Amino acid sequence: MLRIAVPNKGSLSEPASAMLHEAGYRQRKDRRELVLVDAENEVEFFFLRPRDIAVYVGSGKLDIGITGRDLLLDSGSPAEEILQLGFAGSTFRYATRPGTAKDVSEFGGMTIATSFAGLVTQHLADNGVDASVVHLDGAVETAIQLGVAQIIADVVETGTTLRNAGLEIIGEPILKSEAVVIRGTGAPDDDPKVRQFLRRMQGVLVARRYVMMDYDIRVEHVEKAVDLTPGLESPTVSPLHHEGWVAVRSMVPSKDAQRIMDELYDLGARAILTTGIHACRL
Repeated sequence: MLRIAVPNKGSLSEPASAMLHEAGYRQRKDRRELVLVDAENEVEFFFLRPRDIAVYVGSGKLDIGITGRDLLLDSGSPAEEILQLGFAGSTFRYATRPGTAKDVSEFGGMTIATSFAGLVTQHLADNGVDASVVHLDGAVETAIQLGVAQIIADVVETGTTLRNAGLEIIGEPILKSEAVVIRGTGAPDDDPKVRQFLRRMQGVLVARRYVMMDYDIRVEHVEKAVDLTPGLESPTVSPLHHEGWVAVRSMVPSKDAQRIMDELYDLGARAILTTGIHACRL
């Protein structure tokens, strides 16, 4: 069986399980379950702490896993990302009191507090900065107030928490993270079970980004309509019973669907419908 690590809690857990369910895999009904066997799909799921997943996958104990890019890089584990999943996006940045420093080049001799010590240590080394790193578990914004550090490095969404603590974001982002599928760096590239898993997950990603659009239009306007709805390869065009009219079916990006419908209507299209896509293979 393919052995897959899945986050058991936190911001990664529910979106990961939802995506796996959409991909046709069984998921646990009881959050206390640590292992779930999906015999029909020949997969065994292990529900682990998100921070531990890269370690298990990198050691070869598990075949692949779902975790955050930040957690993967912070672990230092011999694992690599093989698919971006598009959820749990975050930005990892430095912050400090106004006037302390402007960017990482000014951190020399200072102390940085963070929950991602491995990631920050590597970033400092990459920038040739000699600074100390203190590892804390959560609520790192209080480290400056308590005199533990002059700088913090943390996940930033809106920046409201930092501003409320009297801090400002400085420098360029250390990292932009999201949920990713990972495997060990020494794992074979041609494992058919891994390829099948990735196809399923990619199918979910496409299904989430696109809708199917159907509409009727006069023959003389087909070319302009097809320019608006080119599809992934080309749209399906079928003659209707009424002469001079055709039916068109095409996949369009869901974020553009309303605008495209307006433009098609102005072009003369009628009976314009959009339907969700539950799964696909490209």
